[in-house]
Amino acid sequence: MKAHVWVMLKSTVLDPQGQTIQRALGSLGHTKIKDVRQGKFFVLALDGMSRDEAHSEVERIAKDVLTNPVIEEFRFDIVE
Repeated sequence: MKAHVWVMLKSTVLDPQGQTIQRALGSLGHTKIKDVRQGKFFVLALDGMSRDEAHSEVERIAKDVLTNPVIEEFRFDIVE
């Protein structure tokens, strides 16, 4: 079993890296891209857990380790 975890800045937090990417895309001719938000993606390999245990464990890891809850939010999927 694996967990896919996406971490993004909250929508109320400025994203200077995303803005830089958006400007670069515009200069390369991709002028219809109006906004870019940059984030992080993690793949966690899980072993010896039930699906419910995996859900609880990944949620705790995402809250305590992978994100800064002041400025970031997360979502995750447990995949077989």
